[in-house]
Amino acid sequence: MSRIGNKPIEVPKGVKVSFANSLLTVEGPKGKLLQPYDPKISFSTKEHLIVVARSDEDKPTKAKHGLYRNLLNNMCIGVAEGFKKVLVINGVGFRAEVKGNLLVLNLGFSNQIEYVIPKDVQISVETNTKVTVAGVSKEKVGLVASEIRGLRAPEPYKGKGIRYEDETIRRKVGKSGVKK
Repeated sequence: MSRIGNKPIEVPKGVKVSFANSLLTVEGPKGKLLQPYDPKISFSTKEHLIVVARSDEDKPTKAKHGLYRNLLNNMCIGVAEGFKKVLVINGVGFRAEVKGNLLVLNLGFSNQIEYVIPKDVQISVETNTKVTVAGVSKEKVGLVASEIRGLRAPEPYKGKGIRYEDETIRRKVGKSGVKK
């Protein structure tokens, strides 16, 4: 029994959901998202609620039951409100700026790093060290944020690098002048 799959999904006002030809379509004020789904999963609408059901009790179908319920829920939230992740850059001289469709990062390397911003994701730089990644798709926002973080992951000794705003870095004690 999928506990997540059995929860009904509340559809926010102004969001239209349709499921036809094994394709979920969600439209809202912020955009439109599409997602193919397995025909063993079915969707039914009751007023402003959507209930997800499965056709059999096979293990892969049970797993997809909860998966598609969560994907549809994230799509509804995304087209209504959107998702965002905030990255913080730590380090002397480390900074970021947006130039057109490029995110230009100075991360202590000999050259600047230019990251091409995808079409369906917005990146803004509030201060030189705070980068906000926003968009409709939770998957794309998370992917772009992790790619940017991967350019210079935080190191445990001085904490230099790019980290998520809510992430804590476990710091290590460096070498100390211990006499033998």
